[in-house]
Amino acid sequence: MRPATALALGLILTTTGAVQADDPRPVPLTRPEMKQFLEDMKIRKPRIPLPELTEEEKTKLGEREAGYENRLRVLYLPDGWGFGGGGGGAGGNRAAAGGNPTPAPGRNSDANMTLDYAFKTELFWIVSRTNNCQYCMGHQESKLLGAGLNEDTIAALDGDWSEFTPAQRSAFAFARKITYQPYLLNDADIVGLREHYQDLQILEMILSTAGNNAINRWKEGAGIPQSKNGGNFPRRDEKTGLAVNPTPDAHPQSYLTPTSEKFRATISRVAPVAIDPKTGKPTRQTISRRPALESRDAVEKQLEIARTRTPRLPLLDETKARAVVSEVWPDGPLPQWVRLVANFPKEGLNRVKSIKSAEEKGVITPLVKAQVSWIIARQDRAWYATGLAQRRLKELGQTDEQIYQLDGDWSSFSPADQARFTLVRKLATSPVVLTDADVDQAVKLTSPEEVTQLICYTTTRASFDRITEAAGLTLSEKD
Repeated sequence: MRPATALALGLILTTTGAVQADDPRPVPLTRPEMKQFLEDMKIRKPRIPLPELTEEEKTKLGEREAGYENRLRVLYLPDGWGFGGGGGGAGGNRAAAGGNPTPAPGRNSDANMTLDYAFKTELFWIVSRTNNCQYCMGHQESKLLGAGLNEDTIAALDGDWSEFTPAQRSAFAFARKITYQPYLLNDADIVGLREHYQDLQILEMILSTAGNNAINRWKEGAGIPQSKNGGNFPRRDEKTGLAVNPTPDAHPQSYLTPTSEKFRATISRVAPVAIDPKTGKPTRQTISRRPALESRDAVEKQLEIARTRTPRLPLLDETKARAVVSEVWPDGPLPQWVRLVANFPKEGLNRVKSIKSAEEKGVITPLVKAQVSWIIARQDRAWYATGLAQRRLKELGQTDEQIYQLDGDWSSFSPADQARFTLVRKLATSPVVLTDADVDQAVKLTSPEEVTQLICYTTTRASFDRITEAAGLTLSEKD
């Protein structure tokens, strides 16, 4: 079966019994099951091999920073790389890896950002539940409790949105769609959000959920184990209702907290759930469905439409945008994606820095970066990004035939290329579909360093696709 065809038919993967290295993780159907999965992630086996920790590293990093994820970044990621194109340098990587869409409760990273911390954390939870990323769900659970939400309100995010406002429900539905069905994003999505939110708030929502999708892909792709102290939910003062720091003895560090009777047996309405055709009951099978890739003629027609469409969201004036990004883009025309993110000066600059760094640094060759950018954009039907990838491939000497071959039969490519393409296609389409065996094969045929960078690069492209396509950017010659 051709690789593209496999995705076209949809990946419905049975995961009964013990999960093997070539199986994706099952989908927990109910809240108690989900909590057990969160707890089980604490003993997850990391996917990418690391060298033995040296005494020099121990001294340099300190005991706290010598864990798997931090060493992965320090050893294998170039300076300035961030997950999803957000944040730069080691500090930016640490912030992004932590899964926090804003620096601290009640604060936004940019003065032009106005959405509430708890609300954006709810969106992050929905994105993570959709992607079956238990690592990120666990972190958002703790943050939501710390922000003042109670257990039943969090449970309702997964099974009953009726108690939320129309504005919240609209945003929740958008967060799920941009996560699971980015290929269906259209004008109506933005029009619907405008009933409740201003344009910059919609853009903030897009940047936040796109970044959440990126972080899910990093955590799942690299196989990051859950924090050992995860689930150390804050206690609340009975009189004030405010969170207070628990002592280890007073509050066990576990996700296995009680679930009210109301939500104990409720099946998730957020996670993609497969139904057994024989029994009509939901299963724990992992599913990921994308439509068949279009023909070459159909792609060219879509690219032509992208060249003539009008952006759905405002772009910053080029002079004002230049003032935001001048240190990294001092001259030459500014692409539309730069003028879009520059609406948020601090966040926009960080994203531009990180995206440029991902293109300019690392061990992945320019050709492979362009090839995987095409593969990812095609799966997402991100036409602006597809057009940019096509242009870059041609600049690197690729013919139209070679470019469109990336949509179909990969048998003429080297085993290493096939392993690279499989990794990025699966990870981009649905993080949990990527298996331990997929990563292991890529590591064997390339290197731990390249695979780590491929995973991080995929997070950037998956985020870029969602941002640029949700905004409906125009594919122009200067982009």
